[in-house]
Order: sequence, then C-alpha cells, then structure tokens
Amino acid sequence: MNNFKRIFSFIIPYKKYAYLNIFFNVLYALFSTLSFMSLIPMMQVLFDQTKRNSIEPKYTGIWEFKTFAEDYLSYYITTTTDTYGVGHTLSIMVAVIISIFLLKNLSDYLALFFITFLRNGILRDMRNAMYKKTIDLPLAFFSEKRKGDVIARISADVNEVQTSFLSILELAVKEPLTIVFTIIAMLTISVKLTLFVFIFIPVSGYVISLIGKQLKKQSTKAQEEQGIFLSTIEETLGGLKVVKGYNSEAYFNRIFTESTERFFKLSNNIGNRQNLASPMSEFMGIMIIAILLWYGGSMVLLEKTLNGAAFIAYMGLAYNILTPAKSISKASYSVKRGNAAAERVLEILDQQNPIVSKENAIQKETFDSSIAINNINFKYEDEIVLKDFSLQIKKGQTVALVGQSGSGKSTIANLLTRFYDVHDGTIAIDNTNIKDMNLQSLRGLMGLVTQDSILFNDTIKANIALGKQDATDDEIIEALKIANAYEFVKDLPKGIYTNIGDSGNKLSGGQKQRLSIARAVLKNPPIMILDEATSALDTESEKFVQVALENMMQNRTSIVIAHRLSTIQKADLIVVMQKGKIVEQGKHEALIALNGMYNKLVSMQSFE
Repeated sequence: MNNFKRIFSFIIPYKKYAYLNIFFNVLYALFSTLSFMSLIPMMQVLFDQTKRNSIEPKYTGIWEFKTFAEDYLSYYITTTTDTYGVGHTLSIMVAVIISIFLLKNLSDYLALFFITFLRNGILRDMRNAMYKKTIDLPLAFFSEKRKGDVIARISADVNEVQTSFLSILELAVKEPLTIVFTIIAMLTISVKLTLFVFIFIPVSGYVISLIGKQLKKQSTKAQEEQGIFLSTIEETLGGLKVVKGYNSEAYFNRIFTESTERFFKLSNNIGNRQNLASPMSEFMGIMIIAILLWYGGSMVLLEKTLNGAAFIAYMGLAYNILTPAKSISKASYSVKRGNAAAERVLEILDQQNPIVSKENAIQKETFDSSIAINNINFKYEDEIVLKDFSLQIKKGQTVALVGQSGSGKSTIANLLTRFYDVHDGTIAIDNTNIKDMNLQSLRGLMGLVTQDSILFNDTIKANIALGKQDATDDEIIEALKIANAYEFVKDLPKGIYTNIGDSGNKLSGGQKQRLSIARAVLKNPPIMILDEATSALDTESEKFVQVALENMMQNRTSIVIAHRLSTIQKADLIVVMQKGKIVEQGKHEALIALNGMYNKLVSMQSFE
C-alpha cells in the first residue's frame, strides 16, 4: 500500500475519471444485487406463493422499511393480478428484471469506460516522468546500470503498474461493494443462514491467501531477468560488427537463451500460481454453496422457516459473491506483481540527481575572460584520475591536452560540462564557480565534439539543429559548409532532409564526424571542447575533418583533447598530462626543445 500511495500522485490529474468510475461501480454493485432480489416476487407469482394483501400499507419509519416493502409488493401483486390477470403481472416483472440487468451492464460499461482514461493517462504520465528522469540523471548513474534494465523499467514495468497495480482501484470499490450489497440482501432474506455461511468464508480466504505468498519475490526476479535479456539485445545490436567479426554469435545466443530460459521458468511459476487462484476460489465457493444447499434446504423443507422462492434467490445471491471474490483473489495476486514493478519504477523516480542547478543559480550568457581550473581532485569510485590539477585557459586560446590513455584528459571535458562534479577544488568561468551557474546556461556556452559521432535516426537537418531548434535551412547549409560537409550532403537524394539511419550508419566515419562538427558550429558557442575528435578516422577523412575543425575554432576558445599530436601543433598551449598531473606545458616548439615526455610522444607517433 505504501507504493500505491506514492503512485497516487499520478492519479490526481485524472481524479474526475476516478470519481465517475466509483459512481458507476456503486450503481453496478447495487443493480447486481437487485437483479437477484427481483427474482423473488416473480417466482412467488409463478409458484403461487404470493401472500394476498388488498390493503395498501402505510410507511411508519426506516426501521420498519423491510416489512413495508414486502407488504407493498404483495399489495401491488395482489391488486394488479386481480385487475389485469397473472399474465400481465408476470410481463411487468419480466420488464423490471430486464431493465435492472440493462442498468447493471450499462453501469459496468461506463465504469470501465472512465477508468480507461485514468489507466492510460497514468501510463503516459509515468512513462514521461521516467524518460525525463532518465535523461536528467548524471552519466555516473548509467555506468552502474544496464541500459536494457532501464528500458525494461520504462516499458514493461510501467505497463505492469498500469495493468496489475491499478487493479486496486477496481478491488477497492466494485467488487467489495458488490459483496457488501449482496450480504445486506442475504441478511434481509435470512440472518440465520447468512451467519452460518460466514463461519466458512474466513477459512476459504486463508487457503486462497497461501497461494500468493511467494508471488512478489518471484515477480521481482522475473522483471530483473527481463532487464537482463533486453540489455543483451541492446548490446548485441550496438556491437553487431564485433559479434559477427569474432564469430561470437553462438556465445551471445547462449547468454540470451540462458536468460530467456530463467525468465521462462519464473513466468511459469508466477502464471501457475495465478492460474490456481481462480479455480481454488471457485472450489471453496462451491463448497460453501453445497453447505448452503444442505442447511438452507433443511430450513425450507424441515423447519419451514424459509419459503422456496426466497431460498432460490438467496442461492443466486450467494453465488453472486463468488465472482467478485474470485476477482479479488486474482487482483490481489496482480497487485503483488504490480507492487514489484512499482518498486522498480519508483527506484528510478526516487533517484537523487546530485548535478542540478542551485536555487537562484547564475544565468550566464557570455564568456568574457578565462576558465580557471584550481586544485581539483577527482576519482571514479576508487580510481583517482586527477590530483591537485590546475590550469588557466584565456579567452581566444586553443589549449590542447595530450598524454597517454588514462592520464585524465577526457575527464577534464566531463568536469567542464558538469557531466561529473569535482570532489575538491573549483572550476570557474569568468570568476564564477560553474556549480553556481545555471546548468543549461553553462552548457549553452559550450560546444562538444566527441570521438564517437553521436547521431540519431533522423534527418541531417534534425541532427544538426539539436543546439538551435529554430535554425533555418540556410543557417544549416552554412554550418555544413564551415564543417566541410556540404560537399557530400548536397549530393544526397533529399539533401539536408535525408534520413541518416540508426546512429548515422548510412554515412562513413568522416562524414558522421563532420556532421557532429556542423552541429557544434550551428550552436555557435564561445567555448569549444573537442574530445579526440579525429582519433577514430582514417588519414583522408582526418584531413577533411581537420580543415573543418580549424574553420570552427577561429575566434573561439578551444579545448582540444588529442590523441594524434599532428592535429594540435598550432595550439597556443599544449598541456602534457600523466596520471592526473601536468608534467609539461608550452608551445609545440618549446616542448620539443625540452626533450621530455611530449617529445617522446611525438617521436613514438612519428615512428608509427
């Protein structure tokens, strides 16, 4: 119930549908009970058991309402039969019964009609909230989580909450009210018989509850397993070239089939427990009906304390309890499964995001003087990456960071953009700590071109316009020209409206990287971060991309993280890093003259 309370906030926007659903469920429960009660007078007329009463009764108060209703009904049947005949009386009764059943089913339909809006609205809002939370969370969160598991939570688990967990809404109103109204009707027919029945109901309830005890635990395992095999699909499709290139299809197929086998066994256990709920509750119900037939039959035939028509209606009412009781037992198992899904959904929604804008954060639209990195320390979990690192970058400078893999170069880019936060020290832009700046305005000052060209399954225009959604076609073409990309884009069938496929797989590596540069050019930020932007390219593509980069870096402050040292010889400042510290810095010629680490790196690449 605690999870349901937390999900309840998603119900509030749709409360009018919830109220309408409750209203029509109340009517359904009422007409469901009346449909059986209306059979009593008809059967009394059929079997000529109606008590004759030609004197119209007088209403004397609520406590005498049952007696008044019985007397008035017998008065109406007596007078109508005497005046128009028994056939006419039966016709009226049949018409009343049909009307009650029509109203019962109409109420059921309208209750389901309104709850559909509520269920689907919650499904939409939860998915939107999950997706928004997912893209707001820092990169560190996804280094620990499988992407497939997050996808499973947004798709399958949210759907499970909608279909299973929200059955509480039906459970809380429709079925219990049907049972309550039915029991009231049964008590009006025979208190003695009803009390006798209710000695056995708790016993059957206890037997049914034993079935569902392990359901939540198994449901959680099944949902986790679903996350694992979705992850395997996502990773396999992302790395299909490697899978095929290393003849690893059998290995990945084994991993996937092992996961689906575990899911198969868990699903069977869950399904079989759920499937047992309905026949078990029905069997227990029939046991109660059998006891009723024995005890009630003796009241009709031996004790003569109950008439036959009332007993038949009573049996109908007793059976009327079975359907909602079965629904409640099935729904209670669904709730257990939905509860497991709700926990996984809420785990994402409850994640604290440490990298957010402060209250009243500074909105900074321009870059005026310098970036100051002062005595920063940073580590990924237990691995120290930067130690007491300091660097000044002046406006208009091109600063290159070089060094061996793992020296901390890319970490600088991650910290400047606040993908991660420093543990000690400060990073300031124009003497303003970036933690005091609005996160969107900080990232608005920066353009980012990464080693892997991250493109989306959309048109060239849509991919380039990410940083400037209202860009015109002319602005996009100009950005493509600066990025040295228009020469191949203009030859495509639909030009800038050509779809480039999943991750841009219809293009070559050099073409994809030039589109990434065009995206940064269109954004036109004052600070440009190039994270090994040419390291994944062949020599010919690198020349095209290098020209594009030089065009882009004009009149900008650029931080270049370089693997290929030939690309950064014109930099204003080259910073040589080793194990998270600066070991050398200066211009290309001065560092070569030092004959130190930089010269060694250049010599190694020249030799290569």
